[in-house]
Amino acid sequence: MKKINSVLVGLALVTSIFSCAGPTQQERGSKTGALIGAAGGAILGQAIGRNTTGTLIGAGLGAIIGGISGNQIGAYMDRQEQELRAAMAQSQAASIQRTQDVLTATFKSEVLFDFDSSTLKPGAYSEMDRVAGILNKYPQTTIRIEGYTDQTGSEAYNQALSERRATAVKNALVQRGVDPARIQTVGYGESQPISSSAAMNRRVNIVIMPIRAG
Repeated sequence: MKKINSVLVGLALVTSIFSCAGPTQQERGSKTGALIGAAGGAILGQAIGRNTTGTLIGAGLGAIIGGISGNQIGAYMDRQEQELRAAMAQSQAASIQRTQDVLTATFKSEVLFDFDSSTLKPGAYSEMDRVAGILNKYPQTTIRIEGYTDQTGSEAYNQALSERRATAVKNALVQRGVDPARIQTVGYGESQPISSSAAMNRRVNIVIMPIRAG
């Protein structure tokens, strides 16, 4: 009983803290849902498991519970798509694709990296600023960063290079306030060419997916 009371008190406190955050009623609802879900889940996990693992599991479940309901996902991703396209139009450094409710920003590798390098170019940081600004504004999404190379060099070397590049992009986004728990990185090396042009095959995708309430 004491555990249940602690959970209810904690959830009430979280609700009161976050219910007035956000510039608009709709954005307040989205952000509050995610924050209450994650924080409430963390409280529940701690109450049940009484350890850090329980807290983290609860937070993860709570974030999903606090996700976007099905009838709101399309509008949420519509707004995010519009703002992402507007932000990237300033430099035209990335192309934006949408498949149902999934957004993909594709950067040519030479925009972000020198040849055979996984260190971001100085000019790449302004692109990361633009992307991070949108990701931070729409927290009810998860992010997968995909690295790709051309077929120059060995398969093993290209695989490792693609992974390092994906990690470099993740680190830049995290430095700009994006929650690392939202981000997954994967390297595909030379395994998924999209063109006969080596330059086109060298790319980084930032894939943005909605967190669905469940």
